Amino acid sequence: MTQAVGSTRGTSRLEQRWELFHRWGPYALLGIGTALAAGTVSAVGMTRTEVYASGGLVVAALVLQLWWGRAARSRPGPSPAGTAYFALRTAISFALTWMNPLFAFHAVVGYFGSERLVPRRLVTPGLLVTAVTVAGSQSGGLPPRDRTGWMVFGAVLAVNIALLFLFAHLAGLEEERARTQAATIAELERTNTALQQALDENAALHAQLLVQAREAGVADERRRLAAEIHDTLAQGLTGIIAQLQVVAGTPDPAVAREHVARATDLARESLGEARRSVHNLAPVALDRDGLPEALRKTVTSWGERTGVRAGFTTTGTAEPLHEEVAATLLRIAQEALSNTARHAKAGRAGVTLSYIGDEVTLDIRDDGRGFDPRVRPARTGTGGFGLDGMRARAERIAGSLTVESEPGLGTAVSARVPLVRHD
Repeated sequence: MTQAVGSTRGTSRLEQRWELFHRWGPYALLGIGTALAAGTVSAVGMTRTEVYASGGLVVAALVLQLWWGRAARSRPGPSPAGTAYFALRTAISFALTWMNPLFAFHAVVGYFGSERLVPRRLVTPGLLVTAVTVAGSQSGGLPPRDRTGWMVFGAVLAVNIALLFLFAHLAGLEEERARTQAATIAELERTNTALQQALDENAALHAQLLVQAREAGVADERRRLAAEIHDTLAQGLTGIIAQLQVVAGTPDPAVAREHVARATDLARESLGEARRSVHNLAPVALDRDGLPEALRKTVTSWGERTGVRAGFTTTGTAEPLHEEVAATLLRIAQEALSNTARHAKAGRAGVTLSYIGDEVTLDIRDDGRGFDPRVRPARTGTGGFGLDGMRARAERIAGSLTVESEPGLGTAVSARVPLVRHD
């Protein structure tokens, strides 16, 4: 009974947080977009007319949001008023992004909660319009200025649409799994009802164990999917955007083609990783190579994308590892390198894979700005699975992870796991 109450409270807290986001998120994102756009008026070449027009649209967006904050209380589900609100908000976001790409921060809110506002048949068109707006911002602004700009816009839009369908597919799988689990639990509860008269205490204990098992299974599956998406799609998208930004800023067709090709390869690899994440398979890099070669290619590719001098070294006698051990070490290396690219501002990085007796050690070092490991960083919308995620991966296979860093003196991440050979 206590566990069931705890589960209900946990669900209630989650719903309350989503309600807070739906209520205040649009204001926050509009404020962020407006502040950034105001600071880049000259950089993006906004005319005086566009400045005044964008100011008027910002005021209109605020008025619209204030109206909906009151109207939503009496309209909890899809309604004509909700459809009108969603359409006007999307149109305003598109117009603002047309004048300054940084207003796309306000457009991002269109990805969340559309099913709460509009009928099911209009959800997909609304998400596609949002994807067009965000892709226009990511590719340098609307409308594209030349043929290369259109190519970049098309590629970014394709990635955004592919992610929309992928996330919808994952959400459908999660919803179907939850329905199946709920039906199973309901059937078990009906069966146990007949036994509760004679075995009240045992039945109560049994119900508690079922709830705990369900919560643990759902939580573990969500953590796995969240970590896999973070480690694959998020990093892949970061690389794709970096390549496309280079394309948008170069007049050289040869350079543009080279970076578009890199972005395409990253998109294909991310899609393959997403499919494997759904089926809980090993990383795609380990399909072709052993762990040392997969790490070498990962480090080389990362160095080419980021411009950081990166090297890879193997010590000891390499042995074929169990696929779970190899996948864990590869994911830790990918996440550590991703953190280096995002936060360290490093000039050099090195990865060492060591086979020492009955252990395998993976060390990732950089000469970046470092940080104080005793200070827990605040979670943001761009991460949240960094050090904690790497440590959880290592501990899942009876390993450990340590971090050594000081401000200004770089960072060293070391993972030690048992050497479990491939069967």
